[in-house]
Amino acid sequence: MELRNTPVDEVEFLGRQIYVKRDDLLDEAFSGNKARKFYHFLQQDLSQVDRLVGHGSAQANSLYSLSVLAMLKDCQLDYYVDHLPQYLIDNPQGNYRAALENGANIIVAESSAVSVIEHIEQFVLPALEARGQSAVFIPEGGRCEYAETGLKILADEIIDWAASKSYADVRVVLPSGTGTTALFLQKNVPFEVQTCACVGGESYLKQQFLELCEDESQHPTILTTAKKYHFGKLYLPFYHIWAGLKQATNIEFELLYDPLAWLCLQREFSENSDELESADKRPILYIHQGGLQGNETMLPRYLRKLAFVK
Repeated sequence: MELRNTPVDEVEFLGRQIYVKRDDLLDEAFSGNKARKFYHFLQQDLSQVDRLVGHGSAQANSLYSLSVLAMLKDCQLDYYVDHLPQYLIDNPQGNYRAALENGANIIVAESSAVSVIEHIEQFVLPALEARGQSAVFIPEGGRCEYAETGLKILADEIIDWAASKSYADVRVVLPSGTGTTALFLQKNVPFEVQTCACVGGESYLKQQFLELCEDESQHPTILTTAKKYHFGKLYLPFYHIWAGLKQATNIEFELLYDPLAWLCLQREFSENSDELESADKRPILYIHQGGLQGNETMLPRYLRKLAFVK
């Protein structure tokens, strides 16, 4: 499966020209950063593997992508979560529903005394080995060294694009969960990679970087947000900038991560609206990482909130 060479669109938003790397167009099942992060496993012979083991949220984009990967490789996906809302069980939707349709086992980790990843490492994997079953464990969101394989390809595409435009320098901007994509891009491009912490705040994101790379000189720049946002909570500014982007650019972004990155850019643009000499003039290349499957559940939540506010 060849997942590479996505186009770059030039759009205007908030009075600025911005380039958008359309990784959302890679593949319906592996759009965006999951295609890049799982590229290593897609290229591997997993014919001797009985199970893929993953963990995270029941509505994570990675859950859906892992379920497709398991189907393609003819093995079973066991995906562990720390909880599963009864409403979602009774009304399957979004990534959860799609993963179930692909045959995934979505399991609530039984050990409340340890984290989900510790539960997998201490109980699940040893039990599978004892039963003689071969398993490949893929950490939450693909946060592992194997993700660099596909992200190096993305980095090379960015370098080639900049050369084609005769840009000596650009800013690569994207939002982060675990920060895996941003980190491996920074390691492999000569440009500054700027990202924002969408999960757990800046200290959490810095720790994620350190776990994958101890050399802080290779870490991306973390953009400061105007306030602290709680992951998964609804914020009307998120919806408004998402809707504004869709109208202005005719590109649909996802509703969990992208709005915060664009709000960071909006804040920067408004602060530099007088064209101060200090304003950063480098071209911006925004990485659209896909994940639109999650909008199936996020958009109705926002529409209900909007109706309530009115």
